[in-house]
Amino acid sequence: MKQALLDTLGHWLPDMTDIRRSIHAWPELAFQEVRTADTVARLLESWGIAVHRGLGTTGVVGSIVGRGPGRAVGLRADMDALPMPEANTFAHASQNPGVMHACGHDGHTTMLLAAARYLAEQRDFNGTVHVLFQPAEEGGGGARRMIEDGLFTQFPMDAVFGMHNWPGLPVGTFGLTEGPIMASSNRFNITLQGKGAHGAMPHLGVDPVVAAAQLTLAFQTILTRNKDPLDAGVISVTQIHTGSADNVIPDQAVLRGTVRTLDDAVLDLIEARMRALSTQLAAAMGCTADFHFSREYPATLNHPAETALCTEVLTGLVGTEHVQTAVRPSMGAEDFAFMLQQRPGCYVWIGNGTGDHRTPGHGAGPCTLHNSSYDFNDALIPLGAAYWVLLAQRALQAD
Repeated sequence: MKQALLDTLGHWLPDMTDIRRSIHAWPELAFQEVRTADTVARLLESWGIAVHRGLGTTGVVGSIVGRGPGRAVGLRADMDALPMPEANTFAHASQNPGVMHACGHDGHTTMLLAAARYLAEQRDFNGTVHVLFQPAEEGGGGARRMIEDGLFTQFPMDAVFGMHNWPGLPVGTFGLTEGPIMASSNRFNITLQGKGAHGAMPHLGVDPVVAAAQLTLAFQTILTRNKDPLDAGVISVTQIHTGSADNVIPDQAVLRGTVRTLDDAVLDLIEARMRALSTQLAAAMGCTADFHFSREYPATLNHPAETALCTEVLTGLVGTEHVQTAVRPSMGAEDFAFMLQQRPGCYVWIGNGTGDHRTPGHGAGPCTLHNSSYDFNDALIPLGAAYWVLLAQRALQAD
């Protein structure tokens, strides 16, 4: 049965590769995935799948009903691209300047399309498989928007599952772990108000630049002196905006950046300490601080039973030696976390290799996520689709 599935998906690979590369060539940003959603909906409908559009603005849900009544599961792929230029020059490189599929969402969409086609042809399960094509994963919170628009009320599901390609993990290998697999994503914006002066007469002003430098370094003491060393946490000041001339001490300095944790208690600690340091250190240096902290995406937490189910399916697909069941979590973030807050489920990584798959014309950079030389490995399409099919069949086994 597994071999017949892989043979069928392999036979479809040329067509699916064309679909993937067409999506890659016409990338669209968060909540603008109109062409991509049109393509997804058209293909699903051509395979006899009921389609609902509009959740989360551009989201697409396809519902595949099996042979009899039963449970329902959701399989999710993301559709959006990133606001960055592409360095590749091969034929399917981006035709939309400044926008690129640098995270493989074109491949995620195509793998789920291939699985939906197979499931619609066979329908060898009881219950319903909902294929979820989500907009705006890259910072837009598209999963949250789909939920707010009624995803789980209009399409009841007992469990939900996600998958992401992972560069550096060998092709043919999958990774997953129970509990946190991706970090929370949080932003801060701090305005330090000082008093401007001539650069040659600093004693007549209050310098917010020095305060910004001190605060940037002080934040790292939260990680080394306040947080338990065994708990993961990242504080990155990624922007400092201040000044307009070489000989002018500015009135104001603005610090922006990101905080990542795997645990809400650690996040609470970091936010509280950052707020205290901002206020107190600024005051000690004669400035005032306006502190804003925004919690964007929660940590992606895999549920025990669903992780065990995915491990069983993956082991049957590629063998124990190709399933890493305790991968180290990434401090990157994923808004599939919102779905896992609402329903039990599991998020897995599928190995994308090291970049050897790229055709001539790729950029000089590495084939890593969010890199202008990245390209999805089309060889993964049958393997990823096979995982989706086997997972759905196993979760919704026909009597």
